[in-house]
Amino acid sequence: MNFQPIILSGGSGTRLWPLSREKYPKQLLTLFNQYSMLQNTALRLKSEFVNSLKVKDPIVVSNKEYRFLIAEQLRQININPRVILEPCGRNTAPALTLAALKILKDNQDAIMLVMPADHLIEDVILFNNAIELGISKAEEGSIICFGISPTRADIGYGYIKTELIKDSPIKRLDSFVEKPDAFTAQKYLESGDYVWNSGIFMLKASTWIDTISKFNPAIYDACKLAFDLSVTDKDFIWVDEENFKKSPDDSIDYSVMEHLGKDNSEGIESYVIPMSVGWSDVGSWDAVWEESCKDEHGNVSNNKEDTYFYNSQNNLAFSDNKRLVSILGLDNIIVVDTQDALLIANKSNLDDIKKLVGLVRETHTSLTQVGRKVYRPWGNYDSVDSGDNFQVKRIIVNPGETLSLQMHYHRAEHWIIVKGTGKITRDKETFILHENQSVYIPLGAVHRLENPGKLPLELIEVQSGNYLGEDDIVRFEDVYGRTKE
Repeated sequence: MNFQPIILSGGSGTRLWPLSREKYPKQLLTLFNQYSMLQNTALRLKSEFVNSLKVKDPIVVSNKEYRFLIAEQLRQININPRVILEPCGRNTAPALTLAALKILKDNQDAIMLVMPADHLIEDVILFNNAIELGISKAEEGSIICFGISPTRADIGYGYIKTELIKDSPIKRLDSFVEKPDAFTAQKYLESGDYVWNSGIFMLKASTWIDTISKFNPAIYDACKLAFDLSVTDKDFIWVDEENFKKSPDDSIDYSVMEHLGKDNSEGIESYVIPMSVGWSDVGSWDAVWEESCKDEHGNVSNNKEDTYFYNSQNNLAFSDNKRLVSILGLDNIIVVDTQDALLIANKSNLDDIKKLVGLVRETHTSLTQVGRKVYRPWGNYDSVDSGDNFQVKRIIVNPGETLSLQMHYHRAEHWIIVKGTGKITRDKETFILHENQSVYIPLGAVHRLENPGKLPLELIEVQSGNYLGEDDIVRFEDVYGRTKE
């Protein structure tokens, strides 16, 4: 039987603002090592950890806004996913239903391992060992929940009550319970019968379809129609928007898991495997500080060479700028410095970050949606400077990539090649430019930029005109299918 990882890659990008944005959410960030959280999630199951099972490349369910970033990040680690694109957010239960329908359409009732894309697991070996424990029960049609053995009386997580099975490391699922108050959480911790709900599940695709059909047929019906009318474009599966919007907005827990346990009338077998694997949902900057390597004073920085702490303790300084960061006489402070926004917060107030981002959105909407560096399927650009009737961008085009054949009604452009080789189309001309060469693209000219080389192409683009918005693009041809949007 095949083993199919399912990565749920939604997210709004607010809890780790300003590093994360609505169009660049948490799972795409590099926080703890050289890989993004999405890449770390996919790499946990890259090798075959069970001889009888073949681990397939993951199915990723995601918002269409992230599709090229997801594909590119996974390509960088030699993983070729199938990406199911949700036309709008409908929570995790519809997302998993789409993935299960895809598996069954391919005539392979695989065991699914369902994982959020934005969680941290430090001990991958223990995680794989926990998966092995539940394989046989999943093959038999049971539902496996992976619970985190609690280390404190935390009120921020949902809990799962478990029941011992004699002579077995696996426990029976008793019930899901809501986030408790502090007193109840302490009782849960002391009893030893409760684990944190990790949001990681294992079950066969057919098992999920059977259970979602019974417990929430409205989700199944909407997703089935939306999937049946989907369109495949390369590695992307575009789900029908009209039908998908009809699906209820429900989580896996609410739609199915809370109906299971010892009292379920359907007789569905469900189990819990407790794990101590260094897990975190990385739900705040405080959690990033908690899970990061600290100096002797409890301070954390992502760039130790350019960060200085003096008479300061238990702080986090995170910067994606090249400027030096220094903190003097402060304790329990979060400093996040990006190229266009700066956050300074007390750890004790991080629960209010969504309210803060809401205030920013009212007057600076773009700063909650995208950063100064914007990622595209062909590479990225950084808006270096702007003023009345001009804008300067630093553009990186990845090897072998091509921008769309396009024109602008309101602006002209000057391109200066800094590194690499560029192939330029300008109206009926096509020519090659090398380092230190430049070209002028007049207003209204049909043009295209390509990188035919094996190294990244870097250039400076100077735009001039009376309107410089990104919507002043008319695409005639596009290898990424954006002329259809």
